[in-house]
Amino acid sequence: MGCLKNILRAIILTLAVVGFMSLGGKELVSGLINNYLHPSKDTLLERAQKVGDFSKINEEFEIEQAAGIMGYNAVVAEHKASGQKMFVVDSGEKELLTADDIKSDNIEEKLKKTLSKVKYQSISIDDLKVTKHGTMNSYGHQVPYVKFEARVKKLPIGDVGGIVSVATTKDGQKRILISANEKNKYSQLISDEFFRKIK
Repeated sequence: MGCLKNILRAIILTLAVVGFMSLGGKELVSGLINNYLHPSKDTLLERAQKVGDFSKINEEFEIEQAAGIMGYNAVVAEHKASGQKMFVVDSGEKELLTADDIKSDNIEEKLKKTLSKVKYQSISIDDLKVTKHGTMNSYGHQVPYVKFEARVKKLPIGDVGGIVSVATTKDGQKRILISANEKNKYSQLISDEFFRKIK
């Protein structure tokens, strides 16, 4: 009797699955999976709101990801024409860097120490050198940045150039701003344009 009950359950379950699929269930499931893996621009902007207001960035830039990365809320964007990447990271309670760190003379050591804390297994950064200090606008304020050069292992690009900055939101939260590209392709103008649009 128990065996017959199990066979009937299996038949009913099979018929239910076949019926679901024939009524468009396959498209529904694949649509849900596709939306999760490749969210729409509106969905990405909504997720990015946890980190900042990205609604004013122009079409030159594309938000690629807005999610938790290595335990931090982050937004990853790309300048379409150059491939330059921009990262905005909310480190939450674990303050990794401060604006005072960026302005300090020993920022190179602080960056190396910070990198050792958040080491990403598939990427290794070596020979980090700070080459310049500067300022730019972001989150409605003038913020300090340092320009750097580094060698990246386990990626096909090798030498990179870019900046690291720390900005403060209206409600006092800290955001780490990073922009990077291959060393000879990095553009500060692209970084300035992207970061100044974030509020």
